[in-house]
Amino acid sequence: MSKFGLEVTLREITKENWRDIVRLKVAPYQEQFVTSNAMSIVEAHFNPEVAWFRAIYAGDVPVGFLMLEDDVAQQEYFLWRFMIGEQYQGRGYGRKALELFFAHVKTRPRANAVETSCVPAEGGPGPFYEKMGFVYTGKEENGELVMRREL
Repeated sequence: MSKFGLEVTLREITKENWRDIVRLKVAPYQEQFVTSNAMSIVEAHFNPEVAWFRAIYAGDVPVGFLMLEDDVAQQEYFLWRFMIGEQYQGRGYGRKALELFFAHVKTRPRANAVETSCVPAEGGPGPFYEKMGFVYTGKEENGELVMRREL
């Protein structure tokens, strides 16, 4: 449950709901921090061997999107994409969605941690990720700071 009492779930993206997911947008100042859901879904379809992606729902309302780079061969797990639509932020949906995401990653072979990366800039997701247990590793990838969370 979120702090608004709605159950948060991760659901497959289908031909029935993909348009709703593509319509979700972050606040304009956040656009520099996350790729559009449309582009993420395209990337997922062209990387089916590692992409696990889901819509985030609060009750029956789509509120966000996340994607895991699920590299079983390397036993590496990476929060590739994560977003909550602007009008749904601050309601606890992102926190609950990441808890569900962590639970999923724990089911993967030899998964003991998950990494992500973020742009180090004002208004970026770094402080939220820190609240969710991620810590900076000191590594940098493509101008983004790498963070890790033990599972």
